[in-house]
Amino acid sequence: MSKPSALNAIHLDDHSATPKYQQLANCIVESIQTGKIKKDELLPSLNELSFNLEIARDTAEKGYKHLKSMGILGSIPGKGYFVKNTETIQPLKIFLLFNKLSAHKKIIYDAFVKKLSDKAAIDFYVYNNDFSLFKKLLTRKLGEYNYYVIIPHFMEGGEKAHEVINAIDKSKLILLDKVLPGVNGNYGAVYENFEKDIYLSLEQSLTRLSNYHTLKLIFPEQSYFPIEIVKGFKDFCNQYAFNYKVVHDIELEVISKGEVYINLMENDLVTLIERGLAQNLIIGKDLGVISYNETPLKKIILNGISTISTDFELMGEKVASMILEKRIAHEEVPFSLNSAPFTLKGKYFI
Repeated sequence: MSKPSALNAIHLDDHSATPKYQQLANCIVESIQTGKIKKDELLPSLNELSFNLEIARDTAEKGYKHLKSMGILGSIPGKGYFVKNTETIQPLKIFLLFNKLSAHKKIIYDAFVKKLSDKAAIDFYVYNNDFSLFKKLLTRKLGEYNYYVIIPHFMEGGEKAHEVINAIDKSKLILLDKVLPGVNGNYGAVYENFEKDIYLSLEQSLTRLSNYHTLKLIFPEQSYFPIEIVKGFKDFCNQYAFNYKVVHDIELEVISKGEVYINLMENDLVTLIERGLAQNLIIGKDLGVISYNETPLKKIILNGISTISTDFELMGEKVASMILEKRIAHEEVPFSLNSAPFTLKGKYFI
């Protein structure tokens, strides 16, 4: 039988978005580091873990095999897994907090995890743009990690987010995607300049945009997207004398020939395309469409949808590099306009 102390030291967090097998591995590593689990100690059996943690036996086995592949655990047929090596433990423990799950957020996450490889244990949480949950998660985790990597976007209540973040040791803080006003001290950041980026991205397509008379930005009133996007959009339209409008609800908007729509939300993109096609408007000729954030699916919708997007893979890699190099800096990752080809076969470019 395994020692009760080993079983009592292992716990999982149901609020975490980190896969359960990874949580299991991270917890064992932490327990070894803190001395709760000793070298050569026999660990709970797969059945014990499955029963006590309420997880699938396969999940428990995956966690153990992950640690075995790292050289931390060994196994003896008929007896189970034991702590083989305490010298190869990951030195870094990272708290990763995203505002939501999405296709482009997954690109950031995958690049971040891949770059860090086995050099860190990552606890991943999602607060769904909810400030109260954001505050709760951060407050209860203060002081437990080497680094706090945070994406700060909120539906409401975000005006107080800087007060919560300022409680973190700034040498351990990296803001991701957005620099938040009010956060003081010397901290790391990998971010987008939303106001400048939309302006420059639209400027890249000025020649093609000139074929349309009106530009419309679909920006829902209840949105976690930064208001700086609206300012950059208006500045561009005023600079180049375009008629423009900020649309809050695409379902209520009158759609007409000669308009370009810039959408932020995936649902709004679907509604826009459906309504345009229902009116027999040719997307990319009668009706322009530019969508925020490149995803693989947008490369094939209507033979390609133009996107305004940053390099999400690069963002994840930059944050990981900053951690591995123990470097504090503010690094901007610019947007670019990715246009689908304007041909008879693939005419849906904007």
